[in-house]
Amino acid sequence: MMAKKVAGRRLLLKYKVKNSGLAQNKKTYFRGMKIVAMIPARYAATRFPAKLLQVLGQKTVIRHTYDNTVTTGLFDEVVVVTDSEQIYQEITGHGGSAVMSTRPHESGSDRIAEAVEKMDVDLVVNVQGDEPFVRREPLEKLLSLFQGADGSSVQVGSLVQVLKEQRFIDDPNYVKVALDKNNNALFFSRSVIPYPRDPAAVPSCIYYEHIGVYAFRKQALLQFTAWPVSPLEAVEKIECLRYLENGIPIRMAVTQYMGVEIDTPEDLERAARLL
Repeated sequence: MMAKKVAGRRLLLKYKVKNSGLAQNKKTYFRGMKIVAMIPARYAATRFPAKLLQVLGQKTVIRHTYDNTVTTGLFDEVVVVTDSEQIYQEITGHGGSAVMSTRPHESGSDRIAEAVEKMDVDLVVNVQGDEPFVRREPLEKLLSLFQGADGSSVQVGSLVQVLKEQRFIDDPNYVKVALDKNNNALFFSRSVIPYPRDPAAVPSCIYYEHIGVYAFRKQALLQFTAWPVSPLEAVEKIECLRYLENGIPIRMAVTQYMGVEIDTPEDLERAARLL
């Protein structure tokens, strides 16, 4: 296991030499802060097993996610954290950085918390492995939540986009979010929220979809892993509800969608059409 981690680190250093501008843009906004992107990558996804190793165009889904995250230039390091030898080899075999989890985890946040526990880092961005169309602009918006006087109190941030098509609003695979006037999340659900009890009010209602990319201050992430799985999290299967149930606000940034999240074979087909 240690040999794997050392090998991954060597490959990361080699990759950085070839990409010397990796974190130049990031330092303009967060001087003195170390920001890493961690990509949790579980092999046995419930709805679409081995989805991260499916080929999308010329590369696997996980390599698209990794390479596009690196290309943003916002991070000091980008690391895939996985329970799969195949995913590990897929990343390190192409010059990237990956580490193996040493124990099972309930969520992606739990998985990356294990990896960053002993790292010297200030902000941790959790980029989901099934988001192959990662782009710079949404991640900049996410990081901006931690800037300035208001941002100094933000412990956890994430992204949303506006949902307009009713079929997506009704689809439980699309996680909906209700926001307060300060763009803090009130609740996350696979159900339709808000429920359209008054049809006359629907035209003025905005439906938001949660985009599964998070940013945490390191201590907030480690605190998350110390809490047991919460009741709402367990029933909805939405990990960020654990923060809300423990009284930690999540600040949301509204952005344009980064592409297609790969949850089903149909999503993979949709993604292929965007290449």
